[in-house]
Amino acid sequence: MEVKTEYPNQTVVSHFFLEGLRFTAEHPSLFFLLFLLIYSITMMGNLLILITVGCDPQLRSPMYHFLGHLSFLDACLSTVTVPKVMAGLLTLDGKLISFEGCTIQLYCFHFLASSECFLYTVMAYDRYLAICQPLHYPEAMNRRMCAGLAGITWATGAVHSAVHTSLTFHLPYCGPHHIAYFFCDIPPVLKLACADTTTNELVMLANIGIVAAGCLILIVISYVFIAAAVLRMRTAEGRQRACSTCTAHLTVVLLYYMPPVCIYLQPSSSGIGAGAPAVFYTIVTPMLNPFIYTLRNKEVKRALRRLLWRGSLESPARGPPQ
Repeated sequence: MEVKTEYPNQTVVSHFFLEGLRFTAEHPSLFFLLFLLIYSITMMGNLLILITVGCDPQLRSPMYHFLGHLSFLDACLSTVTVPKVMAGLLTLDGKLISFEGCTIQLYCFHFLASSECFLYTVMAYDRYLAICQPLHYPEAMNRRMCAGLAGITWATGAVHSAVHTSLTFHLPYCGPHHIAYFFCDIPPVLKLACADTTTNELVMLANIGIVAAGCLILIVISYVFIAAAVLRMRTAEGRQRACSTCTAHLTVVLLYYMPPVCIYLQPSSSGIGAGAPAVFYTIVTPMLNPFIYTLRNKEVKRALRRLLWRGSLESPARGPPQ
């Protein structure tokens, strides 16, 4: 597992071994089928949302534009972790990951996760404009603004992840190669470094803490103004419609923020026993998001029915005419 260079102090690990999730060891086949089911539902649900938002002309508002980005991020985030978990449940070789593969997985995970964090903030700002400033909303959130905000979200996530990935793998890894986790994440990888990781942990906590706290504060501020605007609405229908779109967003925000807080605020506790919170927001939440948005949104449900109805009409009941 190790590659030695001409300098004895530069022995590096060429592969890592992902120990996986503790509670899956006794029944790997059962959990393989479970993760396969979750992954299939995640991909189908988010793909269906993407197709619906892209094909239905009535879903052209900025909210659904950002919902499409969220579905794409969820599908990619699940793909970064779940297939490797499933491979590790089948064979021991499936738990091996190269040093370069671990670097790529860590970068992709934090790129997608941080982009999703920024996207939730943008979606909260969108809801604030739509509810609190409805007259200026079409002009303020035009197509160019939507594309710009989405681009900033992706670009910021890429830079944020690049900083953490470079800091993490700039350290020497020369000895232990067993990662007590089910994917390459910063806290468990730092435990294997052959150097002092205090600075890295402080930077990780400060950076992720500032980003997460900053985004959460902006979301809370947006919803304070939204709540005040909803209370001023005279019609019950208007209040119900506003609450319907906001409840879905608030639900996914809570599902997204709570587990990472348990992980990154206590990096020393990361291990195979601390995998449950990570499983929730890396595997379960991407599966739940399409259901949350469809079950709480009448427009999306109507669009899905139109899409399925149109598909059933276009599929021939019999073979093509001779």
